[in-house]
Amino acid sequence: MPNLPEWPYPRLVAHRGGGDLAPENTLSALRAGVAQGYKMAEFDVKLTDDQQAILLHDTTLERTTNGKGVAGEYPLGELVKLDAGSWHSDAFAGETIPTLAAITRYAQANNIACNIEIKPTPGLEALTGTLVARETRHDWAMATVAPLLSSISEIALKAAMIEAPDLPRGLITDTLPDDWRSILSDLQCISIHLKHSSVTRDTVNSIHSAGFRVAVWTVNENARAQELLSWGVDAVITDAIDRISPV
Repeated sequence: MPNLPEWPYPRLVAHRGGGDLAPENTLSALRAGVAQGYKMAEFDVKLTDDQQAILLHDTTLERTTNGKGVAGEYPLGELVKLDAGSWHSDAFAGETIPTLAAITRYAQANNIACNIEIKPTPGLEALTGTLVARETRHDWAMATVAPLLSSISEIALKAAMIEAPDLPRGLITDTLPDDWRSILSDLQCISIHLKHSSVTRDTVNSIHSAGFRVAVWTVNENARAQELLSWGVDAVITDAIDRISPV
């Protein structure tokens, strides 16, 4: 069996920063994860119209802010004026969309490992992969543990590989495609990130035997998390950060 790539990451990861406890992809979300003892956060990054990297999952603004339209069509100066917290609860009213740079500073100050999901606006896959990788390579140059870059977009991952080949990468997919080995090899990924309901013990064994790590999303039942961990899954991404202990 091939040697598995280095995996210096915790086995439990807070989804979108703070799971269900705070507005996703915000500074408050990362703080919520830290408060629950989590030492790694996953979050989504895309570009503004003026090519600044921000945290946001959706292409459009309506679900998680009081804005309207495609986020990537607005400059950073307009996006930071939006309320990205009230949709979750009144306690987070006025929460802003953070830049990747701000989240990086917080993560480094609190010794939090990061899984940066590259989440491009459609049509900007290559540019997003390039610029997110460039910023990450620069801002984490002195870090002991580099962030893991992941994406569902093979175009974005390829661009990230070209820009920052030393940063670890992971492919996100619901289920294993037939040609998963060649895709992971071509993109020089260290991991594949699968929807947990598609994963069996044999899946984990096959991926490990091929020399890749396995992350799963989004696991919100403790029994399922423990089962997956017992099979040797390398990372479980969860919203249930107050119910699934990272210890």
